[in-house]
Amino acid sequence: MKHISPERFEELVADALDEIPEDLGRLMDNVWVTVEDLPEEPGLLGLYSGIPLTEREAYGGMAMPDRITLYRIPICAMCRSEDDVVEVVRDTVIHEVAHHFGIDDDRLDELGWA
Repeated sequence: MKHISPERFEELVADALDEIPEDLGRLMDNVWVTVEDLPEEPGLLGLYSGIPLTEREAYGGMAMPDRITLYRIPICAMCRSEDDVVEVVRDTVIHEVAHHFGIDDDRLDELGWA
């Protein structure tokens, strides 16, 4: 397990979000990204909660933001170095952002991201 402080982990998440291509990032709408230490459901590295963009025809303007949560401790537990953490954070951010765009786990698996 590689220990990464909560502050450093948040920096790594921000760096991963900055890697999203600008054209794609501009399409993200009403989504909040956060970090927590542990998930309620064991085994998760990240979680998307919200209404995917593909299902927002009746979304309206008063909805709560979608939420992408990354879980620091499970990610760090599977890594031996900070470089490993960077890679897992990047992959998890991509995975959860894909859910925001309406891409499900089956399609992510087909694309090699699940």
